[in-house]
Amino acid sequence: MIGDRQAAILGLIIDSYIKTGEPIGSKALTEMLPYRISSATIRNEMAYLSELGLLEQMHTSGGRKPSKSSYRYYVDNILKRRELSDYEKGYIDERLSINAGDPERLLHDASVLLAELTKCMAFFCTVKDEADSVQGVDLIPAGNGKAMVVMLTVGGKIRSSVCKIACPADADFKKLFYSIVSDYFIGTALTDVNLALIQSTASALGARIFDMLPVLTSLCSLCREASESTLSLEGETNLLSHTELGSGVYRLLSFLTAKNQLKSLIAEFAKRGKERELFIGDENPHYELKNTVTAIGKFNYNNGQQAVLGIIGSTRIDYASVLPRVEYIMKSTERFLRRGGMEFE
Repeated sequence: MIGDRQAAILGLIIDSYIKTGEPIGSKALTEMLPYRISSATIRNEMAYLSELGLLEQMHTSGGRKPSKSSYRYYVDNILKRRELSDYEKGYIDERLSINAGDPERLLHDASVLLAELTKCMAFFCTVKDEADSVQGVDLIPAGNGKAMVVMLTVGGKIRSSVCKIACPADADFKKLFYSIVSDYFIGTALTDVNLALIQSTASALGARIFDMLPVLTSLCSLCREASESTLSLEGETNLLSHTELGSGVYRLLSFLTAKNQLKSLIAEFAKRGKERELFIGDENPHYELKNTVTAIGKFNYNNGQQAVLGIIGSTRIDYASVLPRVEYIMKSTERFLRRGGMEFE
C-alpha cells in the first residue's frame, strides 16, 4: 500500500497520461497538486513509485508514465468515477428496450451501444447449450414457389430461412407440415435434428416426402445454426484510434477477427463463478491482449441459456467514464434478459 501523497501523485500522472498520452515531469506536477510541495520531493516520490513498478521512465531526464500494473491500483484505490446522468441512463434503456424480447438482438444492441459509448471494440457471444431444443416452428407461404420457415428454441433463439418448394403451400401442405413438426421436432434437442431424423419421417409422409423435403431440410439447417455459439464483434475500427497500441493494433485486430481464441477465452470465463471481470494488461490470458483492458460480463436467461458481453480497449482508456457506462449497460441488459421472453404463436 502506498501513502496518500504518493497515491495523489500516481493518480495525477495516470489522469494526465490518459488525457495526453505523454509522460509528465515533477515541475508540471507541482502545479497540479492542491498543496505546495517541492519538485525534489515529488521526484523522490516518483522514484519510489517506479521502484514499486507503478511508474515507467522512458529516458533518464524524461517524465514518468504509468506502467500497466499501475492501472489496477488506480482502478481499485484511486479512481473517481463519473457516473451517468439520468438522461444517459434513459438513452441506454430506450435503445435496449427496442429488442428486449429477443435475447440475441438485445445482446447485439448492447454491444453496439458499448462500442458507441466507450469508443472501444465490443462483443457478445452466446454460449453453446447442448440441452436447447425446438419450442415452435411456423411455415409462411412467400409466393412464387417459396416458403419461409421460422423456428424458435426453448432458449429464445429465433432463426428463419426461405426455401423453394415444388408444390403450393396450401392448407393441406401446412397441416401435414405442422403434424410432422409436432410429432418429430417439437421438444427435440437442436443437436439431434439432422438428416437421420428427417429420414425417419418418411413413413408418415409417404408419397409427399419429396414435397416436404425442402422445408424439413431448411428446418434442419436452422437447428444446426442455432445450436452453435454466436460471436459478434462491433466497433473494431475504434481500436485504430487507440494510438498507444501502435503497430500492435493490427496483430490485435487479426487475433480478434479470427475469433477462435476469443471464443476460447469467453468459454473459459463462462465456466467461472464470477459474473463480471476486468482484466488489465498482463492479467489478460492471451499474449495479443497484454496491452489491453478487457471488461466482460456473463448473463443467464431463458431456461439456462448463457451469454457473454464485453469490451476490449487499450490500457489508456478513460476508466472514470468508461467503466460506469459498461456497468450500466450490462446491468440494463441483464434486467431486460430476465424480464424478457417471447411466446411463439
